[in-house]
Amino acid sequence: MSTLQENTLPVRQQATRPAAQRWLTPVVIVYIALVALLVVGSVLVGLRGEVLLDQGGILNILTRATALGLVAIGQTMVILTGSLDLSVAYLVGLTSLIAAETMAGRDGMVVPGVLLALAVAAGVGLVNGLVITVLKANAFIATLGVALILRGYLEENYTGPAGDVPRGFQHLGYDRIGPVPVAALLMLAVAVLSWWYLSRTRSGYHMYAVGGDIEVARLSGLPTRRIIVTAHVLCSVAAGLTGIYLASRLGSGAPYVGTDAGYDLESIAAVVLGGTLLAGGRGGVAGTIGGVLILATLDTIFDDLEVDPFFKDVVRGVVLVTAVALYARRMSANRTRGRLT
Repeated sequence: MSTLQENTLPVRQQATRPAAQRWLTPVVIVYIALVALLVVGSVLVGLRGEVLLDQGGILNILTRATALGLVAIGQTMVILTGSLDLSVAYLVGLTSLIAAETMAGRDGMVVPGVLLALAVAAGVGLVNGLVITVLKANAFIATLGVALILRGYLEENYTGPAGDVPRGFQHLGYDRIGPVPVAALLMLAVAVLSWWYLSRTRSGYHMYAVGGDIEVARLSGLPTRRIIVTAHVLCSVAAGLTGIYLASRLGSGAPYVGTDAGYDLESIAAVVLGGTLLAGGRGGVAGTIGGVLILATLDTIFDDLEVDPFFKDVVRGVVLVTAVALYARRMSANRTRGRLT
């Protein structure tokens, strides 16, 4: 369902919904779940004589959320159009290397390094979008193919970290205001800008429309190809920003910094946890940030409790499946109620 269709739901259908269901949206649900997780996590960590939400704990959560949040913001845009991007993890590594090698430890090369990394990221996104729209390739296969190309390039040309980020630029990765990293504030600024773009601009509305029903959008005169390509370019630019940020933290580029963290699947998980439909057309950045914070909080709690890595993955999988099942059940109930009214 497109945003335009959502905004024109029959007044009677909206009015007959119980008040609790009208305000209990997926975004509200994900933040309620986040608060509940923080409470439960604080109790569990407290039983060990430690504090989850002290300055160090908050710093850990926000630091984990920054990189994943940037990738997930871009992933939200492509998923809203009914697509997805599996190349982001390798692209994060590639852009970290491009930025670090271009900077080469010189302050005067920071801006060229950042611009070149973002330009390459945008180019990869353009390729993804064109393969999907012009060659009619499935988004899963197309972006997986691009990911394999990037992996091949990285494996052929790099055996470990490369490049040198000047010390001045490393402030981006480590400076903070109290317990809040400056980079986390920049990530939130990107999130607000993305929210504005999706909810307050015509191009953003068009992304929802394409995700809701691409054929209806096409027949309505929307440039569906351009919209999907734009979403993929923006997604890749977000991955490029992540690579630049991680280079500032590491002091150099790292070919597998994105894949080691699993940013491809992790970003999709965060988007889905935030209530965005994988089929597209419904969701948004606000919920995605909530999903990112849930995953970052889970990781921090597990580390404090020294949980086995296998159990970590099991719990994360259960959380994701449960969230998807609840959203699906809620949507099914809404559709049934709509047919009865």
